[in-house]
Amino acid sequence: MRQARALNLLCQQYQVPLLINDDIELALACGAAGVHLGQSDGSHAAARAQLGADAIIGITCHDSLELAAQAQHDGADYLAFGAFFPSQTKPSARPASMEILAQARSRFALPIVAIGGISVDNAGQLIEAGADMTAVVHALFAADAITARAQQFKNQF
Repeated sequence: MRQARALNLLCQQYQVPLLINDDIELALACGAAGVHLGQSDGSHAAARAQLGADAIIGITCHDSLELAAQAQHDGADYLAFGAFFPSQTKPSARPASMEILAQARSRFALPIVAIGGISVDNAGQLIEAGADMTAVVHALFAADAITARAQQFKNQF
């Protein structure tokens, strides 16, 4: 909680919304801008009820357009697909084909996020394939120089 609150203050200082992964209660308690939910992390309706109408709520759809259609119907703010590459953060995540990004782009009006094993070397492929943005964990936080690695990601786009 202490770390989440400190991170939220830092994000607010830079006018960047903090989204908490997988934990509606922590997002609420620390005042985050929203939450990202996997398929087993709680329902969109529960998150919306707890976090309010202005919260950003994203849903992991794995490699399924059907899950994405349901998430859009439920009122998700963005759709996340993946894992596109082997993931250090979630090693058992099922793989997704990059073709799902173009299919999702043509079918849904929501922002598309690519997740899973993303690095400086492969992020551009996902944007070219149809993702609006990427979510990166290991490639950033395992770097010896996190600020420099973040700048590398930023410079790509």
